Amino acid sequence: MPAARKKSLPPVTDEALSLIASWFRTLSEPSRLKILRALEEGEKNISEIVEATGLTQANVSRHVQSLVDAGMVGRRKEGLTVICFIDDPSITDLCDNVCSNLLKRLSNQVKKLSGS
Repeated sequence: MPAARKKSLPPVTDEALSLIASWFRTLSEPSRLKILRALEEGEKNISEIVEATGLTQANVSRHVQSLVDAGMVGRRKEGLTVICFIDDPSITDLCDNVCSNLLKRLSNQVKKLSGS
């Protein structure tokens, strides 16, 4: 039986649901998740993100722009260098929550398969 919601949420308009769906679409790209995970360790410039993720500089720049547009990542210039950082700390909590949930699901599937 599903757990009850902790608090009642107000109704959400269709426009708000579209914005929410767009926000989640931003997270649906694995490369963007790699970038977010790299930034969880702290601020990084584009070259450091490239090194941490194994993505090309062009891909990192493109995906960082999408994350900035969604309000998840921020940027600032230090001289000629662009420094990126997580601008919305709730992203880290969301990713941790999803990862934890997936690990539980996989663990339960393994138990079912092994007959434990």
